[in-house]
Amino acid sequence: MTIEDRDDAYLITHALATDTLSRLRDVETEQVAFRKGLVKLGRICGYEIIDGAMETEYVPVETPLAETTGERVKGLDDVVIINVLRAATPFVEGLLKAFPRAKQGVISAGRDEEAGMTADGEFPITIDYVKLPEIRPEDTVIVADPMLATGSTMVAVLDHVLDEADDFEDLFVLSAVSAPAGLVRVSEAVPEADLLTVAIDDRLDDAGFIVPGLGDAGDRAFRTV
Repeated sequence: MTIEDRDDAYLITHALATDTLSRLRDVETEQVAFRKGLVKLGRICGYEIIDGAMETEYVPVETPLAETTGERVKGLDDVVIINVLRAATPFVEGLLKAFPRAKQGVISAGRDEEAGMTADGEFPITIDYVKLPEIRPEDTVIVADPMLATGSTMVAVLDHVLDEADDFEDLFVLSAVSAPAGLVRVSEAVPEADLLTVAIDDRLDDAGFIVPGLGDAGDRAFRTV
């Protein structure tokens, strides 16, 4: 198993995930490679969720030569992936390679950088657009955002998700890089969510950015710097 319990979060330790993240961190990684790296990381994380959190069942299989018993993953058609715009778009593209039949939701959320971070480490959050599919009791919900910094954005996003549905099979918050303070904030605000991340970094700086982090994932993926 390459998902480790780290108190406030579960750490994805798959070697390809950590290798891909290291390439994403590199300041020399240009836009196309960065975007492709996020797609790759999303796919790996999706497979890890399947392997570590989803049940399997035995099914009869008829091969060209004989009848036998096979094993199938349960619930692959019962997945909802929620894209936190915009940085999560390539990350979600990778997740969809693992869950091609997933229903998709979109929430456009961003922090007010001009207002700045409050003394308790939060930002005011603006939600500009919400479009979610029906979430059923049998669904596994994955909310994806590459960076979990202060946790302010994710808590606001999860509030909207829980307004739509309070009954589901599992709720996962998936990130590439997380800050300890953000993990604590989300886990305290939404204890029913399982937090999955590839790395837990050292800290937040005075502007609320993750250190060492990987920069602004949206700017690097969409070349808006």
